[in-house]
Amino acid sequence: MLSLRSVSRFRATNFARMMSSKTPNPIDVDTGKHELWREGINDHDNEPMVRRRDGTLQPLEKLRGFINYQRNPEPYRDPLERVTDWGELNPTSEDIDLKHNETERKVQAARCMDCGTPFCSTHSGCPVNNKIPEWNTLVYEDQMQSAIDRLHSTNNFPEFTGRVCPAPCEGACVAGLVDNPVTIKNIEYAIVDKAWEDGYIVPRVPKTRTGMSVAIVGSGPSGLAAADQLNQMGHNVTVFEREDRIGGLLMYGIPNMKLSKDTVDRRVDLLRQEGIEFVTNANIGENIDINELRSNFDALTLCIGATMPRDLPIPGRDLKGIHFAMEFLTKNQKRLLMTSEGALESTWSKDDFITAAGKDVIVIGGGDTGTDCIGTSMRHRCRSVTNFELMPVPPNERAEDNPWPQWPRVYGVDYGHAEVAAVFGEDPRVYSVMTKEFLGDEDGNLRALVTQEVEITDKGPVPIDGTEKEWETDLAILSMGFIAPESYVSDELGLEVDQRNNIHAIYGDYRTSTEGVFAAGDCRRGQSLVVWAINEGRGVADACNAFLEKKKEAEMGSADSKFAGLV
Repeated sequence: MLSLRSVSRFRATNFARMMSSKTPNPIDVDTGKHELWREGINDHDNEPMVRRRDGTLQPLEKLRGFINYQRNPEPYRDPLERVTDWGELNPTSEDIDLKHNETERKVQAARCMDCGTPFCSTHSGCPVNNKIPEWNTLVYEDQMQSAIDRLHSTNNFPEFTGRVCPAPCEGACVAGLVDNPVTIKNIEYAIVDKAWEDGYIVPRVPKTRTGMSVAIVGSGPSGLAAADQLNQMGHNVTVFEREDRIGGLLMYGIPNMKLSKDTVDRRVDLLRQEGIEFVTNANIGENIDINELRSNFDALTLCIGATMPRDLPIPGRDLKGIHFAMEFLTKNQKRLLMTSEGALESTWSKDDFITAAGKDVIVIGGGDTGTDCIGTSMRHRCRSVTNFELMPVPPNERAEDNPWPQWPRVYGVDYGHAEVAAVFGEDPRVYSVMTKEFLGDEDGNLRALVTQEVEITDKGPVPIDGTEKEWETDLAILSMGFIAPESYVSDELGLEVDQRNNIHAIYGDYRTSTEGVFAAGDCRRGQSLVVWAINEGRGVADACNAFLEKKKEAEMGSADSKFAGLV
Protein backbone atom coordinates (compact mmCIF):
# COMPACT_ATOMS: atom_id res chain seq x y z
CA MET A 1 0.00 0.00 0.00
CA LEU A 2 1.34 3.42 -0.94
CA SER A 3 1.52 5.68 2.14
CA LEU A 4 1.07 9.36 1.45
CA ARG A 5 0.74 12.32 3.74
CA SER A 6 -2.43 14.30 3.19
CA VAL A 7 -1.91 16.77 0.40
CA SER A 8 0.70 19.27 1.58
CA ARG A 9 -1.16 22.53 1.95
CA PHE A 10 0.30 25.67 3.44
CA ARG A 11 0.36 24.96 7.14
CA ALA A 12 -1.09 27.07 9.90
CA THR A 13 2.12 29.11 10.17
CA ASN A 14 1.58 30.33 6.62
CA PHE A 15 -2.10 31.05 7.08
CA ALA A 16 -1.70 34.63 8.33
CA ARG A 17 0.83 35.43 5.62
CA MET A 18 -1.55 34.17 2.95
CA MET A 19 -4.42 36.13 4.48
CA SER A 20 -2.50 39.38 4.36
CA SER A 21 -1.22 38.93 0.82
CA LYS A 22 -4.62 39.70 -0.78
CA THR A 23 -3.57 37.82 -3.90
CA PRO A 24 -6.43 38.01 -6.45
CA ASN A 25 -8.33 34.76 -6.75
CA PRO A 26 -9.09 33.96 -10.41
CA ILE A 27 -11.95 31.66 -9.45
CA ASP A 28 -13.92 34.23 -7.51
CA VAL A 29 -13.49 37.61 -9.15
CA ASP A 30 -16.03 40.16 -10.37
CA THR A 31 -16.18 40.58 -14.13
CA GLY A 32 -16.76 44.29 -13.54
CA LYS A 33 -19.84 46.45 -13.51
CA HIS A 34 -21.04 47.99 -16.74
CA GLU A 35 -19.32 51.28 -17.46
CA LEU A 36 -21.58 54.29 -17.01
CA TRP A 37 -21.43 57.81 -18.41
CA ARG A 38 -23.38 60.92 -17.46
CA GLU A 39 -23.25 64.23 -19.29
CA GLY A 40 -24.56 67.69 -18.56
CA ILE A 41 -24.59 69.72 -15.40
CA ASN A 42 -27.73 68.11 -14.01
CA ASP A 43 -26.25 64.64 -13.74
CA HIS A 44 -28.79 63.56 -11.14
CA ASP A 45 -31.70 64.39 -13.48
CA ASN A 46 -30.94 61.83 -16.17
CA GLU A 47 -30.33 58.12 -16.51
CA PRO A 48 -26.68 57.30 -17.21
CA MET A 49 -25.61 55.83 -20.51
CA VAL A 50 -24.35 52.26 -20.29
CA ARG A 51 -21.48 50.59 -22.15
CA ARG A 52 -22.84 47.92 -24.49
CA ARG A 53 -21.11 44.84 -25.85
CA ASP A 54 -20.30 46.68 -29.08
CA GLY A 55 -18.36 49.28 -27.09
CA THR A 56 -20.79 52.16 -27.51
CA LEU A 57 -22.30 54.17 -24.67
CA GLN A 58 -26.06 54.28 -25.08
CA PRO A 59 -29.12 54.88 -22.86
CA LEU A 60 -30.27 51.81 -20.94
CA GLU A 61 -33.02 49.86 -22.72
CA LYS A 62 -34.67 46.45 -22.31
CA LEU A 63 -35.93 45.48 -25.75
CA ARG A 64 -32.53 44.14 -26.83
CA GLY A 65 -31.00 43.94 -23.36
CA PHE A 66 -30.00 40.28 -23.70
CA ILE A 67 -28.01 41.24 -26.80
CA ASN A 68 -26.56 44.51 -25.60
CA TYR A 69 -25.45 43.64 -22.07
CA GLN A 70 -23.25 40.99 -20.52
CA ARG A 71 -24.15 38.83 -17.54
CA ASN A 72 -22.49 40.25 -14.45
CA PRO A 73 -23.38 38.38 -11.26
CA GLU A 74 -22.83 40.22 -8.01
CA PRO A 75 -19.65 38.66 -6.59
CA TYR A 76 -19.16 37.30 -3.10
CA ARG A 77 -16.84 39.10 -0.72
CA ASP A 78 -13.15 38.43 -1.24
CA PRO A 79 -12.36 34.90 -0.03
CA LEU A 80 -9.22 36.00 1.84
CA GLU A 81 -11.34 38.49 3.75
CA ARG A 82 -14.44 36.44 4.44
CA VAL A 83 -12.65 33.41 5.88
CA THR A 84 -11.70 35.59 8.83
CA ASP A 85 -15.30 36.09 9.94
CA TRP A 86 -18.77 34.49 9.98
CA GLY A 87 -20.47 37.28 8.06
CA GLU A 88 -22.55 36.52 4.99
CA LEU A 89 -20.79 35.85 1.70
CA ASN A 90 -22.80 38.50 -0.11
CA PRO A 91 -21.38 42.02 -0.06
CA THR A 92 -22.98 44.57 2.23
CA SER A 93 -23.93 48.12 1.35
CA GLU A 94 -20.51 49.17 2.62
CA ASP A 95 -18.79 47.06 -0.07
CA ILE A 96 -19.43 49.63 -2.78
CA ASP A 97 -16.88 48.08 -5.15
CA LEU A 98 -18.75 44.76 -5.08
CA LYS A 99 -22.38 45.56 -4.31
CA HIS A 100 -24.49 46.17 -7.38
CA ASN A 101 -26.02 49.61 -7.49
CA GLU A 102 -29.49 50.41 -8.80
CA THR A 103 -28.28 50.92 -12.36
CA GLU A 104 -26.40 47.61 -12.52
CA ARG A 105 -29.46 45.79 -11.15
CA LYS A 106 -31.54 47.36 -13.91
CA VAL A 107 -28.93 46.38 -16.52
CA GLN A 108 -29.07 42.76 -15.36
CA ALA A 109 -32.88 42.80 -15.25
CA ALA A 110 -32.89 44.23 -18.77
CA ARG A 111 -31.20 41.03 -20.00
CA CYS A 112 -34.41 39.07 -19.29
CA MET A 113 -35.98 38.16 -22.65
CA ASP A 114 -39.57 38.06 -21.33
CA CYS A 115 -39.97 34.71 -23.10
CA GLY A 116 -43.28 33.46 -24.41
CA THR A 117 -42.63 30.28 -22.44
CA PRO A 118 -40.41 31.23 -19.48
CA PHE A 119 -38.78 27.91 -18.61
CA CYS A 120 -37.20 29.60 -15.59
CA SER A 121 -40.68 29.65 -14.01
CA THR A 122 -41.66 26.09 -14.86
CA HIS A 123 -41.07 22.86 -12.92
CA SER A 124 -37.68 22.49 -14.62
CA GLY A 125 -36.59 25.92 -13.43
CA CYS A 126 -38.38 27.02 -10.26
CA PRO A 127 -40.27 24.62 -7.98
CA VAL A 128 -42.40 27.49 -6.59
CA ASN A 129 -43.05 28.86 -10.10
CA ASN A 130 -41.74 32.33 -9.37
CA LYS A 131 -43.00 34.91 -11.88
CA ILE A 132 -39.46 35.74 -12.84
CA PRO A 133 -39.98 37.71 -16.09
CA GLU A 134 -42.63 39.81 -14.36
CA TRP A 135 -40.48 40.89 -11.45
CA ASN A 136 -37.46 41.36 -13.70
CA THR A 137 -39.51 43.91 -15.63
CA LEU A 138 -40.61 45.59 -12.41
CA VAL A 139 -36.99 45.89 -11.25
CA TYR A 140 -36.06 47.41 -14.60
CA GLU A 141 -38.92 49.90 -14.18
CA ASP A 142 -37.78 50.62 -10.60
CA GLN A 143 -41.10 49.43 -9.14
CA MET A 144 -39.60 47.60 -6.18
CA GLN A 145 -42.75 47.44 -4.05
CA SER A 146 -44.66 45.78 -6.87
CA ALA A 147 -41.68 43.49 -7.42
CA ILE A 148 -41.74 42.18 -3.83
CA ASP A 149 -45.52 41.74 -4.01
CA ARG A 150 -45.10 39.66 -7.17
CA LEU A 151 -42.27 37.69 -5.59
CA HIS A 152 -44.21 37.00 -2.39
CA SER A 153 -47.18 35.75 -4.41
CA THR A 154 -45.29 32.52 -5.09
CA ASN A 155 -42.42 32.46 -2.57
CA ASN A 156 -42.94 32.94 1.17
CA PHE A 157 -39.25 33.41 1.95
CA PRO A 158 -37.26 34.91 -0.94
CA GLU A 159 -34.57 36.11 1.47
CA PHE A 160 -33.81 32.42 2.12
CA THR A 161 -33.89 31.16 -1.46
CA GLY A 162 -32.07 34.27 -2.70
CA ARG A 163 -29.17 33.26 -0.49
CA VAL A 164 -29.05 29.45 -0.42
CA CYS A 165 -30.83 28.18 -3.55
CA PRO A 166 -28.51 26.78 -6.26
CA ALA A 167 -30.74 28.60 -8.80
CA PRO A 168 -32.11 25.91 -11.12
CA CYS A 169 -34.02 28.81 -12.70
CA GLU A 170 -30.77 30.07 -14.20
CA GLY A 171 -30.04 26.62 -15.61
CA ALA A 172 -33.43 26.77 -17.38
CA CYS A 173 -33.08 30.39 -18.56
CA VAL A 174 -33.73 30.66 -22.32
CA ALA A 175 -30.93 33.21 -22.68
CA GLY A 176 -28.60 30.45 -21.48
CA LEU A 177 -29.16 28.56 -24.72
CA VAL A 178 -26.98 30.99 -26.68
CA ASP A 179 -25.37 33.12 -23.98
CA ASN A 180 -25.04 33.29 -20.21
CA PRO A 181 -28.32 33.21 -18.24
CA VAL A 182 -29.90 36.14 -16.44
CA THR A 183 -28.67 36.74 -12.86
CA ILE A 184 -32.06 35.68 -11.46
CA LYS A 185 -30.82 34.73 -8.00
CA ASN A 186 -29.07 38.09 -7.51
CA ILE A 187 -32.17 39.98 -8.60
CA GLU A 188 -34.42 38.00 -6.24
CA TYR A 189 -32.03 38.71 -3.39
CA ALA A 190 -31.94 42.42 -4.26
CA ILE A 191 -35.74 42.69 -4.40
CA VAL A 192 -36.37 41.22 -0.95
CA ASP A 193 -33.47 43.00 0.77
CA LYS A 194 -34.64 46.33 -0.68
CA ALA A 195 -38.17 45.54 0.50
CA TRP A 196 -37.02 44.94 4.07
CA GLU A 197 -34.86 48.07 3.95
CA ASP A 198 -37.69 50.28 2.67
CA GLY A 199 -40.36 48.86 4.98
CA TYR A 200 -42.44 47.15 2.31
CA ILE A 201 -42.58 43.91 4.31
CA VAL A 202 -44.92 44.38 7.26
CA PRO A 203 -47.13 42.05 9.34
CA ARG A 204 -50.33 40.90 7.60
CA VAL A 205 -52.66 39.92 10.43
CA PRO A 206 -55.70 37.98 9.13
CA LYS A 207 -58.90 39.98 9.56
CA THR A 208 -61.01 36.93 10.39
CA ARG A 209 -60.40 33.53 11.98
CA THR A 210 -62.06 30.26 11.02
CA GLY A 211 -61.95 28.80 14.50
CA MET A 212 -60.06 25.77 13.19
CA SER A 213 -56.62 24.89 14.55
CA VAL A 214 -53.55 23.25 13.02
CA ALA A 215 -50.44 21.82 14.68
CA ILE A 216 -47.32 21.81 12.53
CA VAL A 217 -44.41 19.66 13.68
CA GLY A 218 -41.11 21.05 12.44
CA SER A 219 -40.07 24.64 11.77
CA GLY A 220 -37.85 24.22 8.73
CA PRO A 221 -38.73 25.85 5.40
CA SER A 222 -41.65 23.50 4.66
CA GLY A 223 -43.12 23.90 8.16
CA LEU A 224 -42.78 27.69 8.10
CA ALA A 225 -44.27 27.95 4.60
CA ALA A 226 -47.22 25.77 5.61
CA ALA A 227 -47.69 27.84 8.77
CA ASP A 228 -47.61 31.11 6.84
CA GLN A 229 -50.16 29.92 4.28
CA LEU A 230 -52.56 28.39 6.81
CA ASN A 231 -52.37 31.44 9.05
CA GLN A 232 -53.27 33.73 6.15
CA MET A 233 -56.23 31.44 5.44
CA GLY A 234 -57.48 32.33 8.91
CA HIS A 235 -56.67 29.17 10.83
CA ASN A 236 -55.01 29.15 14.24
CA VAL A 237 -51.53 27.74 13.70
CA THR A 238 -49.06 26.42 16.27
CA VAL A 239 -45.59 25.28 15.20
CA PHE A 240 -43.71 22.79 17.39
CA GLU A 241 -39.91 22.61 17.17
CA ARG A 242 -37.72 20.18 19.10
CA GLU A 243 -34.67 22.47 19.06
CA ASP A 244 -34.29 25.56 21.23
CA ARG A 245 -34.75 27.95 18.28
CA ILE A 246 -37.17 28.19 15.38
CA GLY A 247 -35.91 27.60 11.85
CA GLY A 248 -34.91 23.93 11.63
CA LEU A 249 -32.42 23.50 8.79
CA LEU A 250 -32.39 27.26 8.22
CA MET A 251 -31.20 27.90 11.78
CA TYR A 252 -28.79 25.05 12.48
CA GLY A 253 -28.14 23.23 9.19
CA ILE A 254 -27.04 26.12 6.98
CA PRO A 255 -24.00 28.04 8.30
CA ASN A 256 -24.06 31.72 9.10
CA MET A 257 -21.96 32.80 6.12
CA LYS A 258 -24.64 31.52 3.73
CA LEU A 259 -27.66 32.55 5.77
CA SER A 260 -27.40 34.94 8.69
CA LYS A 261 -29.48 33.84 11.66
CA ASP A 262 -30.65 37.43 12.04
CA THR A 263 -32.25 36.98 8.63
CA VAL A 264 -34.07 33.86 9.85
CA ASP A 265 -35.15 35.49 13.11
CA ARG A 266 -36.44 38.55 11.26
CA ARG A 267 -38.88 36.44 9.24
CA VAL A 268 -39.89 34.30 12.23
CA ASP A 269 -40.60 37.46 14.24
CA LEU A 270 -42.84 38.68 11.40
CA LEU A 271 -44.76 35.38 11.37
CA ARG A 272 -45.16 35.63 15.14
CA GLN A 273 -46.58 39.14 14.79
CA GLU A 274 -49.05 37.79 12.24
CA GLY A 275 -50.47 35.40 14.82
CA ILE A 276 -48.53 32.15 14.50
CA GLU A 277 -47.59 30.55 17.82
CA PHE A 278 -44.19 28.87 18.15
CA VAL A 279 -43.25 26.27 20.78
CA THR A 280 -39.58 25.28 21.12
CA ASN A 281 -37.97 22.35 22.96
CA ALA A 282 -41.07 20.37 21.96
CA ASN A 283 -39.94 16.93 20.81
CA ILE A 284 -43.19 15.36 19.64
CA GLY A 285 -43.29 11.70 20.55
CA GLU A 286 -40.69 12.23 23.27
CA ASN A 287 -41.66 14.98 25.72
CA ILE A 288 -45.05 15.74 24.13
CA ASP A 289 -47.59 12.98 23.50
CA ILE A 290 -48.57 13.00 19.84
CA ASN A 291 -52.05 11.65 20.50
CA GLU A 292 -52.68 14.50 22.91
CA LEU A 293 -51.59 16.84 20.15
CA ARG A 294 -54.07 15.29 17.74
CA SER A 295 -56.92 15.58 20.24
CA ASN A 296 -56.23 19.30 20.79
CA PHE A 297 -55.97 20.33 17.13
CA ASP A 298 -58.24 19.88 14.13
CA ALA A 299 -55.37 18.82 11.86
CA LEU A 300 -51.74 17.77 12.19
CA THR A 301 -49.06 18.49 9.60
CA LEU A 302 -45.66 16.78 9.76
CA CYS A 303 -42.71 18.71 8.33
CA ILE A 304 -40.00 16.91 10.27
CA GLY A 305 -37.35 16.73 7.56
CA ALA A 306 -35.08 13.87 6.57
CA THR A 307 -32.56 13.87 9.39
CA MET A 308 -31.11 10.35 9.31
CA PRO A 309 -27.65 10.69 7.74
CA ARG A 310 -26.13 8.11 5.43
CA ASP A 311 -23.36 6.33 7.33
CA LEU A 312 -20.07 4.80 6.19
CA PRO A 313 -19.85 1.34 7.81
CA ILE A 314 -16.21 0.49 7.15
CA PRO A 315 -13.40 -0.67 9.47
CA GLY A 316 -12.46 1.99 12.02
CA ARG A 317 -15.81 3.80 11.91
CA ASP A 318 -15.96 3.86 15.74
CA LEU A 319 -12.74 5.88 16.09
CA LYS A 320 -12.88 9.28 17.78
CA GLY A 321 -12.73 12.15 15.29
CA ILE A 322 -15.36 10.92 12.79
CA HIS A 323 -18.57 12.95 12.71
CA PHE A 324 -21.66 13.43 10.60
CA ALA A 325 -21.83 16.73 8.74
CA MET A 326 -24.98 17.97 10.44
CA GLU A 327 -23.54 17.25 13.87
CA PHE A 328 -20.48 19.33 12.98
CA LEU A 329 -22.49 22.21 11.50
CA THR A 330 -25.18 22.29 14.21
CA LYS A 331 -22.73 22.35 17.11
CA ASN A 332 -20.74 25.09 15.41
CA GLN A 333 -23.83 27.22 14.89
CA LYS A 334 -24.97 26.77 18.49
CA ARG A 335 -21.55 27.91 19.67
CA LEU A 336 -21.73 31.02 17.47
CA LEU A 337 -25.16 31.89 18.83
CA MET A 338 -23.94 31.41 22.40
CA THR A 339 -21.01 33.71 21.68
CA SER A 340 -23.18 36.39 20.09
CA GLU A 341 -25.39 36.37 23.17
CA GLY A 342 -22.44 36.93 25.50
CA ALA A 343 -21.52 33.40 26.62
CA LEU A 344 -17.85 33.17 27.57
CA GLU A 345 -15.62 30.69 25.76
CA SER A 346 -14.67 29.21 29.12
CA THR A 347 -18.29 28.09 29.58
CA TRP A 348 -18.33 25.95 26.45
CA SER A 349 -18.44 22.22 26.90
CA LYS A 350 -16.04 20.25 24.73
CA ASP A 351 -18.81 17.74 24.10
CA ASP A 352 -20.95 20.51 22.60
CA PHE A 353 -18.43 21.64 20.01
CA ILE A 354 -16.37 19.98 17.29
CA THR A 355 -13.38 22.05 16.27
CA ALA A 356 -11.34 21.82 13.09
CA ALA A 357 -8.71 24.24 14.38
CA GLY A 358 -5.20 23.08 13.52
CA LYS A 359 -6.45 19.79 12.08
CA ASP A 360 -6.13 17.96 8.78
CA VAL A 361 -9.79 17.78 7.78
CA ILE A 362 -11.24 15.40 5.22
CA VAL A 363 -14.83 15.91 4.10
CA ILE A 364 -16.28 12.76 2.55
CA GLY A 365 -19.03 13.70 0.11
CA GLY A 366 -19.82 16.83 -1.85
CA GLY A 367 -22.90 18.91 -2.50
CA ASP A 368 -23.99 22.00 -0.59
CA THR A 369 -23.52 20.35 2.81
CA GLY A 370 -19.99 19.24 1.97
CA THR A 371 -19.12 22.76 0.87
CA ASP A 372 -20.57 24.15 4.11
CA CYS A 373 -18.31 21.79 6.08
CA ILE A 374 -15.32 23.03 4.07
CA GLY A 375 -16.21 26.67 4.68
CA THR A 376 -16.76 26.06 8.39
CA SER A 377 -13.42 24.24 8.70
CA MET A 378 -11.67 27.16 7.01
CA ARG A 379 -13.11 29.58 9.54
CA HIS A 380 -11.90 27.32 12.35
CA ARG A 381 -8.35 27.72 10.95
CA CYS A 382 -7.87 24.10 9.92
CA ARG A 383 -4.38 23.01 8.93
CA SER A 384 -5.61 21.50 5.66
CA VAL A 385 -8.88 20.41 4.12
CA THR A 386 -9.53 17.79 1.44
CA ASN A 387 -12.85 16.82 -0.11
CA PHE A 388 -13.51 13.33 -1.51
CA GLU A 389 -16.02 12.87 -4.33
CA LEU A 390 -17.11 9.41 -5.43
CA MET A 391 -18.06 10.55 -8.92
CA PRO A 392 -15.59 11.66 -11.62
CA VAL A 393 -14.87 15.30 -12.46
CA PRO A 394 -17.97 16.80 -14.14
CA PRO A 395 -17.60 18.16 -17.66
CA ASN A 396 -17.12 21.88 -18.31
CA GLU A 397 -20.16 21.91 -20.59
CA ARG A 398 -23.43 19.98 -20.64
CA ALA A 399 -23.15 16.35 -21.68
CA GLU A 400 -25.47 14.93 -24.35
CA ASP A 401 -27.65 13.29 -21.69
CA ASN A 402 -27.98 16.60 -19.78
CA PRO A 403 -29.78 18.92 -22.20
CA TRP A 404 -31.25 22.33 -21.49
CA PRO A 405 -33.48 23.13 -19.56
CA GLN A 406 -32.31 20.48 -17.08
CA TRP A 407 -30.07 21.51 -14.23
CA PRO A 408 -26.57 21.68 -15.77
CA ARG A 409 -24.39 18.98 -14.23
CA VAL A 410 -21.13 20.74 -15.01
CA TYR A 411 -17.95 21.59 -13.17
CA GLY A 412 -18.31 24.53 -10.82
CA VAL A 413 -16.52 26.21 -7.95
CA ASP A 414 -18.60 26.91 -4.85
CA TYR A 415 -17.68 29.37 -2.12
CA GLY A 416 -15.84 26.82 0.05
CA HIS A 417 -13.73 25.56 -2.85
CA ALA A 418 -12.79 29.14 -3.75
CA GLU A 419 -11.73 29.83 -0.18
CA VAL A 420 -9.47 26.78 -0.04
CA ALA A 421 -7.93 27.70 -3.39
CA ALA A 422 -7.30 31.26 -2.23
CA VAL A 423 -5.66 30.26 1.06
CA PHE A 424 -3.97 26.93 0.27
CA GLY A 425 -3.34 27.40 -3.44
CA GLU A 426 -5.39 24.52 -4.86
CA ASP A 427 -8.91 23.16 -5.12
CA PRO A 428 -9.66 20.74 -2.26
CA ARG A 429 -11.59 18.17 -4.30
CA VAL A 430 -10.33 14.70 -5.14
CA TYR A 431 -12.57 12.80 -7.54
CA SER A 432 -13.31 9.14 -8.24
CA VAL A 433 -12.28 7.86 -4.81
CA MET A 434 -14.03 5.88 -2.12
CA THR A 435 -12.99 5.55 1.51
CA LYS A 436 -11.98 1.99 2.36
CA GLU A 437 -10.82 2.13 5.99
CA PHE A 438 -10.25 4.49 8.94
CA LEU A 439 -6.97 4.11 10.84
CA GLY A 440 -6.49 5.02 14.51
CA ASP A 441 -3.76 5.47 17.06
CA GLU A 442 -3.31 3.57 20.32
CA ASP A 443 -5.79 5.88 22.10
CA GLY A 444 -8.60 5.24 19.64
CA ASN A 445 -8.25 8.57 17.83
CA LEU A 446 -8.48 8.90 14.07
CA ARG A 447 -5.05 9.40 12.52
CA ALA A 448 -5.55 8.53 8.84
CA LEU A 449 -7.83 6.91 6.31
CA VAL A 450 -7.33 4.73 3.26
CA THR A 451 -8.95 5.45 -0.11
CA GLN A 452 -9.21 3.52 -3.34
CA GLU A 453 -9.85 4.90 -6.79
CA VAL A 454 -13.09 3.81 -8.44
CA GLU A 455 -14.47 3.44 -11.92
CA ILE A 456 -18.13 4.26 -12.54
CA THR A 457 -19.88 1.47 -14.43
CA ASP A 458 -23.47 0.51 -15.21
CA LYS A 459 -23.43 -1.49 -11.98
CA GLY A 460 -22.15 1.44 -9.92
CA PRO A 461 -18.69 2.36 -8.64
CA VAL A 462 -16.11 -0.43 -8.92
CA PRO A 463 -12.82 -0.21 -6.91
CA ILE A 464 -9.61 -0.31 -8.92
CA ASP A 465 -7.03 -2.72 -7.49
CA GLY A 466 -3.66 -1.33 -6.53
CA THR A 467 -4.82 2.28 -6.14
CA GLU A 468 -4.97 2.45 -2.34
CA LYS A 469 -3.69 5.63 -0.71
CA GLU A 470 -3.33 6.66 2.90
CA TRP A 471 -4.27 10.20 3.91
CA GLU A 472 -3.39 11.77 7.25
CA THR A 473 -6.42 13.18 9.02
CA ASP A 474 -7.58 13.78 12.56
CA LEU A 475 -11.09 14.99 11.64
CA ALA A 476 -13.27 13.19 9.10
CA ILE A 477 -16.70 14.63 8.30
CA LEU A 478 -19.30 12.40 6.63
CA SER A 479 -21.37 14.44 4.20
CA MET A 480 -23.09 11.77 2.13
CA GLY A 481 -26.67 12.93 2.32
CA PHE A 482 -29.71 11.85 4.31
CA ILE A 483 -31.72 8.70 3.82
CA ALA A 484 -35.03 9.19 5.66
CA PRO A 485 -36.83 10.94 8.51
CA GLU A 486 -36.45 9.61 12.02
CA SER A 487 -39.19 7.05 12.52
CA TYR A 488 -40.44 7.54 16.06
CA VAL A 489 -43.20 10.00 15.06
CA SER A 490 -44.50 7.94 12.15
CA ASP A 491 -44.24 4.73 14.22
CA GLU A 492 -46.35 6.14 17.04
CA LEU A 493 -48.99 7.35 14.58
CA GLY A 494 -48.88 4.07 12.65
CA LEU A 495 -48.23 5.87 9.35
CA GLU A 496 -47.45 4.03 6.15
CA VAL A 497 -43.97 4.65 4.72
CA ASP A 498 -42.61 4.18 1.22
CA GLN A 499 -39.74 1.98 0.07
CA ARG A 500 -37.22 4.60 1.24
CA ASN A 501 -38.89 4.89 4.67
CA ASN A 502 -40.23 8.36 3.91
CA ILE A 503 -43.76 9.07 5.13
CA HIS A 504 -46.14 7.91 2.41
CA ALA A 505 -48.28 10.76 1.07
CA ILE A 506 -48.96 11.49 -2.60
CA TYR A 507 -47.51 14.73 -3.98
CA GLY A 508 -50.27 17.28 -4.37
CA ASP A 509 -52.51 15.45 -1.90
CA TYR A 510 -50.21 15.20 1.13
CA ARG A 511 -52.62 13.07 3.18
CA THR A 512 -51.01 10.26 5.13
CA SER A 513 -52.63 6.94 5.94
CA THR A 514 -54.11 8.46 9.11
CA GLU A 515 -57.05 10.84 8.71
CA GLY A 516 -56.31 14.43 9.61
CA VAL A 517 -52.55 13.92 9.44
CA PHE A 518 -50.55 15.40 6.55
CA ALA A 519 -46.86 15.26 5.59
CA ALA A 520 -44.69 17.53 3.46
CA GLY A 521 -41.10 18.46 2.76
CA ASP A 522 -38.09 16.18 3.05
CA CYS A 523 -39.91 13.72 5.34
CA ARG A 524 -42.24 12.99 2.40
CA ARG A 525 -40.16 13.53 -0.75
CA GLY A 526 -36.67 12.80 0.62
CA GLN A 527 -33.69 15.12 0.90
CA SER A 528 -34.12 18.10 -1.39
CA LEU A 529 -33.71 21.85 -1.81
CA VAL A 530 -35.09 24.62 0.39
CA VAL A 531 -37.16 25.86 -2.55
CA TRP A 532 -38.79 22.41 -2.89
CA ALA A 533 -39.55 22.47 0.84
CA ILE A 534 -41.35 25.80 0.37
CA ASN A 535 -43.24 24.31 -2.58
CA GLU A 536 -44.41 21.41 -0.44
CA GLY A 537 -45.24 23.65 2.50
CA ARG A 538 -47.53 25.73 0.30
CA GLY A 539 -49.04 22.60 -1.20
CA VAL A 540 -49.76 20.87 2.10
CA ALA A 541 -51.38 24.08 3.36
CA ASP A 542 -53.88 23.92 0.49
CA ALA A 543 -54.61 20.25 1.20
CA CYS A 544 -54.95 20.85 4.93
CA ASN A 545 -57.21 23.85 4.33
CA ALA A 546 -59.55 21.76 2.15
CA PHE A 547 -59.75 19.15 4.91
CA LEU A 548 -60.49 21.80 7.55
CA GLU A 549 -63.22 23.39 5.44
CA LYS A 550 -64.97 20.05 5.03
CA LYS A 551 -64.56 19.30 8.72
CA LYS A 552 -66.06 22.65 9.66
CA GLU A 553 -68.97 22.14 7.27
CA ALA A 554 -69.62 18.74 8.80
CA GLU A 555 -69.54 20.14 12.33
CA MET A 556 -71.88 22.99 11.40
CA GLY A 557 -74.24 20.55 9.65
CA SER A 558 -74.25 18.34 12.73
CA ALA A 559 -75.03 21.32 14.95
CA ASP A 560 -77.87 22.48 12.66
CA SER A 561 -79.47 19.03 12.71
CA LYS A 562 -79.86 19.17 16.49
CA PHE A 563 -82.09 22.24 16.14
CA ALA A 564 -83.99 21.08 13.05
CA GLY A 565 -87.19 20.23 14.98
CA LEU A 566 -87.25 23.44 17.00
CA VAL A 567 -89.26 26.45 15.86
